[in-house]
Order: sequence, then structure tokens, then C-alpha cells
Amino acid sequence: MALGGKILTWYNNQWLEGNTPIIGAADHAAWLGSTVFDGARQFEGVRPDMMLNCQRIIYSAEAFGMTPPVSAENIFNICEEGCAMFKANAVLYIRPMMWSNQGSPGIIDIMPESTGFSVCIEELPMPEVGSFALTTSPFRRPRQDMALTSAKAGSLYANNGRIMADARARGFNNALSLDIDNYVAETASTNVFTVKDGEVFTPIPNGTFLNGLNRQRIIKLLKADGIKVHELPMIIKDFKDADEIFCTGNIAKVMPVQRFEDKEMKSTKLSNHARELYWDFALSKYS
Repeated sequence: MALGGKILTWYNNQWLEGNTPIIGAADHAAWLGSTVFDGARQFEGVRPDMMLNCQRIIYSAEAFGMTPPVSAENIFNICEEGCAMFKANAVLYIRPMMWSNQGSPGIIDIMPESTGFSVCIEELPMPEVGSFALTTSPFRRPRQDMALTSAKAGSLYANNGRIMADARARGFNNALSLDIDNYVAETASTNVFTVKDGEVFTPIPNGTFLNGLNRQRIIKLLKADGIKVHELPMIIKDFKDADEIFCTGNIAKVMPVQRFEDKEMKSTKLSNHARELYWDFALSKYS
């Protein structure tokens, strides 16, 4: 799936241009969904926390039962090499991927040693801030005994996709999804935070969603800036009553919410401050 402009793909020890075929029709991943991936970003010449993304795909692959054919350090070096092949000011989405080529004799489960690996780097602009609208999804997140929720697995994204599609069809950019106990988990593609009386609140990781790398980074930055951050079970009413809402994720890093359901948010002050803290961190540490 081509997302933006120029694409480079590392596969079989070489860099190739364009949307390179990497999975065969008979591969396990093509028909039974055995894929994991991760995503990092380059903007303004920096690639913040990219090693953490490289480490997480190793974890995701192992959680799926795969044997990773490369180390996190190998992945990091490949990504660095690929990014150097773009213009220095290019805005990039950096995506390492692993998948299973073969199933066991029982077909459905994978053969761990048949793991494939690739890195795809694409030019992809950062989303503009200013009109992000959020709703609530009718679709829920699976519990950890129902799906491989501890990994960044492609198989989870069919549900995420219908959450997003439903939100867009109703005129929103994204949607909160609940777990089976009626607590807010995250959106279709991001972790989520609220602001109330100058303090920040976010759903506590309970196994139904990933404790995102950008989520963790923002919590650390806010706390270091003297802002109280609370991780706790949250319900929809917490978002209806919020002074502000913002999302964190790889595509936009920090995105202030302008509208939740039919409520226009009166302020994005602390949300914008969280975004500024992230940019300051990224540019000061990685430039």
C-alpha cells in the first residue's frame, strides 16, 4: 500500500525502488495474516526513538511465535542507511515488517524459522493540526485472551480499519473504542489523553491495547515539565467532560482534538504544549 511519494524497500539484502512485492500468493502471511510491523518517523532531519521501534518489532515477532532473522541493531542500521538515501529534509514513514512464509504441517500455525523481513521507507507528510474530530465507535477492542493484543500485529488492524471507516463515514477523523468492560482503550490508530483542570489523564494499559512508544514518551515529558499525569480506567463521560483531548501516535506524534462528538473543544492549550514538548525533545536529542 503506497502511502505517499518516493518509496524505498529493503528486501533480500538490497534496496529496491517503489512498492516492491515481498510476499508470495502461497505464503502463510498472504492468506492467514501472520504479519507484524512497526513504524518510526523522520521529520526535520530527526528520527526520535527509532531504536525503540526496532526493538518492539522483535518483541512483536517473538510474541507471534516467529524467529526474527535480524536483530534490533541490524534493523536500526538498515533504517539509517535507507533514510540517508532521501533528501535530508524529507518527511518519512519508516516501517520494518516481519511475516511468516510457511505454516506447520497443521497449516494454520506458523513455522517460526520461516520468518521474512523487510523495511519500507516512504515519503509521507505529517498531518496538519487544526480540525481533528473524534467520535465513539460501536466496535470494541478484543481482550488479550481473544487476540494477540501484546504485539503490533497486522491481524488486529481489520478491526481498527472498520473503527476508522465508520468514523470517517460519520464525518470524523477517528474514534474512541471501548474494551469489553466499557472502559476506553484507544482510538483506531492512537493512544488518547484528556486534560481536566490542568492535569492530564489517559487510559491505563490493561492488555487490550498497546502502551504506545509515543504515549510513553509524552507521559515522561509532561511529568518532567511538572504536569500531573494520571493513568487510570476511563469511561466515555471522562471525555465528554474534558477541557481538552489529544492523541499520540507515530503518524502525527501529538494531535490536539478540536471536536469530540458534537462538542467543540474550547481549548487546545495544554495539548499544543505537549506537542511542543515532543518537538523540543526530538530536535534537541536527535539533531
